[in-house]
Amino acid sequence: MLQQDEINRIERYINGTGDSTDIAWVEERFAHGHGDKTLQNYLEHDWQSTDHEQHLSGGELDHLLDRVHRQIRNNEDKKRKSAIHLITRIYTRVAAVLLLPLLIGSAYILGVWSKSGNDEPSISVIHAPMGSRVSFKLPDGTSGWLNSGSSLTYSLPFSNHRKIALEGEAWFDVFHNEKKPFEIITLNSTVQVLGTSFYLSAYQDEQYVEVVLQKGKVMFSDVSKTHNVTLLPSERLVFQNGEVAVTTADPSKYKAWTDGKLVFRGDNMAEVARRIERWYNIKVELADKELERFSFRATFEDDSLEEVLKLLSMTSPIRYKIVPRELNANGTYQKERVILYKSKHKQS
Repeated sequence: MLQQDEINRIERYINGTGDSTDIAWVEERFAHGHGDKTLQNYLEHDWQSTDHEQHLSGGELDHLLDRVHRQIRNNEDKKRKSAIHLITRIYTRVAAVLLLPLLIGSAYILGVWSKSGNDEPSISVIHAPMGSRVSFKLPDGTSGWLNSGSSLTYSLPFSNHRKIALEGEAWFDVFHNEKKPFEIITLNSTVQVLGTSFYLSAYQDEQYVEVVLQKGKVMFSDVSKTHNVTLLPSERLVFQNGEVAVTTADPSKYKAWTDGKLVFRGDNMAEVARRIERWYNIKVELADKELERFSFRATFEDDSLEEVLKLLSMTSPIRYKIVPRELNANGTYQKERVILYKSKHKQS
């Protein structure tokens, strides 16, 4: 169990009276607080002796951890040279994609920003830059990955209501809590889960929501409540132009990108083009409408764009042209473009 001097350190930290030694000790201890039984037992005892009489499980103590995590972030804003900040600066130089157990790591490495006062909830954002993949872990234990150009937004204390907003593409492994369903708000729809592994894609510019369930159960509904659909494992839902379509699918294909693999399993060329665009941060144009009827099957890992296009042209009646980036009038550069043609057409 915690020693009295350790308890005093926690109390001084929360009250803002701790010295540099207290701050360093508490931030290191709480960096792994959700798996620290001694720490949780102390928090439970403290909770029972002050505000409540009923017994609380470890999972229901998350709001107490959130309180400390919020104070940690406030201290980070005031003192940039603290131990946690120095550690994250080192990690940021070493790797673009990191996974740390709680928000205090994610807040700096994954691009989380927050606005918080002493009595107001703080808003946090995790962002995956274009051309990257970012792993994350939320305060409730939910983990997952964000794909290129995607953002995830949520507020603290997170344990009070497990709601997030997603713009882009993500894979989720949701921590089970039957009393507090996990909700994802995206575009004009909501996905509600209990304890589930699934894929979700909802890019604003595409106006296209896609959900693929690996295990568990998810409930999809649009903002007008016209569509309320429950998905079972190996089912895929697409919501576009106000309509919902549910088919069977192989979830492993939709999770492959988290392992650095680009997988196609009989996808049509419109879908192939869309996914290549995200993967390589380029623009793909289909010069012939007939190309949309073609399908493609392949798996790529650490392959260059040129290698992908060569295999595409070898296995399908398709030719391609790569157009280099061009300078715009405002000084910015356009994305590199790839134009796909049917073989019988000549490139211009």
